[in-house]
Amino acid sequence: MADQSVRGEDRPVILAVGFSRLKEVFRVIVPSYAAQADVHIVDRGFDDALAEIRRYQQTRGVDAVVAAGSNGAFLRRHLALPVILVTLTGFDVLNALATARRSARRIALISHGTTHPELIEFKQHFGLELEHYAYETAADAERRVSALAGRGVGAIIGPGLVTDLAEQAGLAGIFVYSRASVEQALDSAIEISRIGRIEAARRERLDTILQQLEEGVVAVDMDERVQSFNPAMARLLGVDADAVEGRRLSQVASQLALHDTLAHGVTELGGVQRIGNRTVVTNRIPIREQGVQTGAVVTVQDSATIQRVDRSLRSTNKPRQFAARYELDGIIGDSQPLREACTLAAQYAATDTTVLILGESGTGKELLAQGIHNASARRGHAFVALNCGAFPESLLESELFGFEEGAFTGSRRGGKPGLFESAHTGTIFLDEIGEMPLTLQTRLLRVLQEHEVIRLGATQPTPVDVRVIAATHRDLAAAVAEGAFRQDLYYRINILRLDVPPLRERLDDLPALARSIAGRALARQGRTSAMPAMLEQVIPYCRAYHWPGNIRELENLIERLAIFAPGFESGPMDQQRLERLVPELFSDTTPPRAAVDDIDAIHRVLAQCDGNRSAACRQLGISRSTLWRRLSGAS
Repeated sequence: MADQSVRGEDRPVILAVGFSRLKEVFRVIVPSYAAQADVHIVDRGFDDALAEIRRYQQTRGVDAVVAAGSNGAFLRRHLALPVILVTLTGFDVLNALATARRSARRIALISHGTTHPELIEFKQHFGLELEHYAYETAADAERRVSALAGRGVGAIIGPGLVTDLAEQAGLAGIFVYSRASVEQALDSAIEISRIGRIEAARRERLDTILQQLEEGVVAVDMDERVQSFNPAMARLLGVDADAVEGRRLSQVASQLALHDTLAHGVTELGGVQRIGNRTVVTNRIPIREQGVQTGAVVTVQDSATIQRVDRSLRSTNKPRQFAARYELDGIIGDSQPLREACTLAAQYAATDTTVLILGESGTGKELLAQGIHNASARRGHAFVALNCGAFPESLLESELFGFEEGAFTGSRRGGKPGLFESAHTGTIFLDEIGEMPLTLQTRLLRVLQEHEVIRLGATQPTPVDVRVIAATHRDLAAAVAEGAFRQDLYYRINILRLDVPPLRERLDDLPALARSIAGRALARQGRTSAMPAMLEQVIPYCRAYHWPGNIRELENLIERLAIFAPGFESGPMDQQRLERLVPELFSDTTPPRAAVDDIDAIHRVLAQCDGNRSAACRQLGISRSTLWRRLSGAS
C-alpha cells in the first residue's frame, strides 16, 4: 500500500477507469484506500472515459489514472496525465488457467498488446490445449473471440472486454486480473501522484527563482505566445513584462524568435547575437512534457558577464594543489640520456600537442610533465595530475568528467566539475594511462578530438581548452595488439613521444641524486654531518645495483638509511649491519650489468623469449628503447 501519511486535503485524486468486471474489482478495494487517496471509479470506456476524465480535470484536478487493456492504452495516447496500467502477472495467468481448466479442455488466452512467450513452455509442461493471442482494439478482440468460438475453444481468459465477448459467444469467460494486480496499480498511481506533487512544488519554487535571475528568460507555447517573461529579459528589451504575456515572441523581439525551435524541436546552445548595443549569448531549448513538445524557452546572457565569470572560476581561482612545482632546469642529472630527454621536453613545451611519456615506474615521469607545463605558455594556469590506475572505473569517470546533481545516488549537491574542467586553459597529466578501462578510453578520445566534456547526468557538453600529457610504464603497442588499449586512442596520444631513461641507464647521475635525497632526509633528522660517510659507503653498492624501482626506490632506500644516521657519524657503518638495513644492494638476484652490454647475451635472452622484445626487456631489466639501441649498435 502507499504511504499512510498522505491524508486530508493533500490526498491525490486518482481516477480508476473500468467497466464490467474491472469495475467490480475497483468497487471492492477502493474503500481501503480512503486514507491515502481520493479514488473515483469511472464506469466508462474509450471516448466516454476520456470526456469524463477531462471534466474531472476542469472541476477538481486529477493526479493519475488507473486503467487496463486497450482502454488504458487509448487513454495513454490521449491524456497528458500519468496513466498506470493494471499489469498482467504470472500469478494472474496461472490462477485463471486453473479456473478455466475446470470448465473446458481447450483454452485460449487473449491479452492486450503482446503475447507471452513463456506460456509456450508452460503449455508443454502441463499438456494444456492453450492458444494465446494479442489484440489492439475492441474490434480485434471481437474478431479473435469469434474465430476461437468457431474452432471449438471452450473457455477464454482475458481482460473484461474479452471475457464479456466470450460470454456473449456462449463460451466461459475468465477474468484475468487479480485483486493483487489492481492494488499494485493503485499503489503505483498514488506514489506517482505523490512524486508529481513534489515536482509541481519544485517547479513553483523554480519559477520564483526565475524571477530573481540576472539571465533573461522567455518561455513560449507551441504558437510562440509568451507564457513566462522574467524581469531580466524585460530590462534587456526595455519592455513591460505584463504587457507582452500572450503575445507572439517574434512580435516582441524578432531577433529572439523561436520558430525553428518549435518547428524542429532542436536545441541551439551558445548562439551569439546583437541586441541593441550589446553582444549576448542565447540558448534556444524545446520544452517537452511526457515526451511531447509543448513549447520552447530562450535564455539570454551578456557575453561580457560570461567571459568575466569564466576567467574567475576556471583560471584565477584554481585550487593550489593544481600547480606544477618542478622546472626542467631543476631536474637533477647531467647524463646524456637525461639531457636528451630534457632537451626534447623543452621542444615539446613550445607546442600544445599531446605528449606521451614512456618510462618505468619511479623514473620521474611526472617531474618531466610538470617541467613541460612550466616551460609552456600555459605555465600560469592549472596543472592537474591524476593516476588512472588509482581509482575504480566508476569513480575515475566522475573524477575526470564530473557529474551533475542527482547523476547517481550520493552525488554532491549542485554537481561537481571534473578534472578536465579544472584544467581548463592549463594542462592535465594522465599518469598510468595504460590502466584506464576501455569504456573510459572512448570518452577520453572524444575529449581529445572534440575539446569538450559531458558530465555524468548531463546532456550538453562543456568546452575545454586543455593540453594533455599522458604517461605509462606499459608497452601500449602490445596492449593494443592484446585488445587492452584502443588503437585510435593510442595514435591520438602517441604524437610527441618522450622516453624517460631508467636509473640503471643513467648511473652517472646517481651520486647527485643520492646527495639531494640524503640532504633533505638528514636535514629532517638533524644529522647532516652523517652525509659524507653514509654516501661514501653506500654509493659503490648503489652503482652495482639494478634499481628496478628507479629513483623512487633510491628515495626509499636513502630515507631508510637516514633514520639510522647516528651509525654513520663516526665513520663507516658495520658491514653486517649495513647489509641488514639495505639487503637489496647485496642481493644476488639482480641481473648483472654486463648482460645489458653483452650483445650475445641479449640475443640469447631474445631467443629464450621466442623473439618477444617486451618479455626480453623485462628479463634484462631494460627499456624497449635501450634494447633497440643495443641491437642497432650491433648491426
